[in-house]
Amino acid sequence: MEMSGGEALARQLVLEGVTDLFGVPGVQLDFAVDGLAQVRDQLVFRHTRHEQAAAYMADGYARSTGKIGVCMVVPGPGMLNAMAALSTAYACSSPVLAIVGQIPSALIGGGHGILHEVNDQTRTLGTVTKWTGIALTPQEVPGLVHEAFRQLRTGSPAPVGIEIPPDVLKARAEITLVDEPIEPAPVVPDERAVRNAATLLAAAERPVIYVGGGVLAAEASGELRELAELIQAPVVMSLHGRGALDNRHPLALSSLAGRDVLRAADVVLVVGSRFIDGHAHPLVTAAGAKVILLNSREHDLGEPRRSDVDVLSDARLGLAALSEVLTAVERPEQGAVLDAVRTRAEELVALVEPQASWVRALREAIPDDGVLVNELTQIGFLAEVGYPVYGPHTYITPGYQGTLGYGFATALGAKAGNPERVVVSINGDGGFGWNLQELATAKLHGIGLITVVFADGTFGNVQRMQKDQFDGRIYATDLANPDFVKLAEAFGVAGVRVSTPDALVTAIREGAASGEPLLIEVPTGKGLPSPWHLIHEPKA
Repeated sequence: MEMSGGEALARQLVLEGVTDLFGVPGVQLDFAVDGLAQVRDQLVFRHTRHEQAAAYMADGYARSTGKIGVCMVVPGPGMLNAMAALSTAYACSSPVLAIVGQIPSALIGGGHGILHEVNDQTRTLGTVTKWTGIALTPQEVPGLVHEAFRQLRTGSPAPVGIEIPPDVLKARAEITLVDEPIEPAPVVPDERAVRNAATLLAAAERPVIYVGGGVLAAEASGELRELAELIQAPVVMSLHGRGALDNRHPLALSSLAGRDVLRAADVVLVVGSRFIDGHAHPLVTAAGAKVILLNSREHDLGEPRRSDVDVLSDARLGLAALSEVLTAVERPEQGAVLDAVRTRAEELVALVEPQASWVRALREAIPDDGVLVNELTQIGFLAEVGYPVYGPHTYITPGYQGTLGYGFATALGAKAGNPERVVVSINGDGGFGWNLQELATAKLHGIGLITVVFADGTFGNVQRMQKDQFDGRIYATDLANPDFVKLAEAFGVAGVRVSTPDALVTAIREGAASGEPLLIEVPTGKGLPSPWHLIHEPKA
């Protein structure tokens, strides 16, 4: 039928199953927004106060629901504002579709100083996506959108980007929508590689499974549990693989508790993890231990890691294939050992006060299926190893990007995608400043997120490093904060200040019961103790 390119975009998104979209309108997107207005009964467009927040919301939506998150921004500064969020989604293998406007198609690449023109926008967008495409006629729009979803549903999960110029969105033509199913096409493991890996695991006396975010991205928690129980191998979850196995499972270990078992293992199966630290050094294993790397990205199978067997595979398919060829093993003596290393890790976490008490309060207040969006705050750092996680998609981090300020907006997207679940965002007063304007978004769209701001009046982690490394010289790390309770109220959001862990539990539970957005300020005082020795792997 005859329609505009903008109408074709909106209708094709509906055909692809999109029900939620986050973005900021602008002149290059006028006809796209009008197209969305015509399908508002099928697709909700939540507009934000900043493009960074829109892209973060798409990421939080994707990682908490397992569905594809979609954001839409204008070209040039709009796309550049969204880049931090897209880089976070890329680091976390998150399936996000970024719809980006363009300058008029006839002027692309001309360097004429057109509104929002940047040099080679497509290449810039390509640095934080695995695939990009552009439509230069309205007839190409449905096919472009459909190909974007094919890219999102095949191969390794990662963001993709599409660009549509304003003249293409405005132009009308006879356009045919694409109504063809897309069969998911994950990376299938090679049978020989699976057999070689199984041979090592079958001969192992002390096997360990180390998992990363790839297990969560592949929805492979069930397959992970089946294999771990089959061969009675403890599962060490990286900071970004938390929730792949319920923390209460007798084989589940945090990265802190897992250090000892990795150093005692004779075979380590690494699934969906880069298996390197923040300095690109391979993680420490026992001398002489055999290492099996299973990953859907070939890049993550090579140096600087060492391995005895590489399995290029989607995590779910690779784990299932191993279970099919391995037989059950009993290790009755192992339970006491794992209980001991877990207890030791819990004791170490409990020594870091007052953070440990705040982390325990969060776990007490948040239901088992509730979502915690962690941040780079003093309480959040300890939560990386001290907050028990009970299921997939219930604990969200910024991955290796470590994007300060990502958390609040990401949590808004998580809550938008899970309105029936409790979602809690924890922030430092420094990081919260990145997107605090999105309190307006929470109010406008009725997003019942519970936001906790732990306030110490500083960029606390930077200030600690200054004290430790530069003879105590403190510079450019103190903050001038608003009254966060009054700030929330100015946006029409309820605010409360608490000073004890018990009061925090009560406030979160009351906020969850109300279903309305809530901000909780928690003054912590300065000079909290460092948890870094529990988080970062020591050198061999």
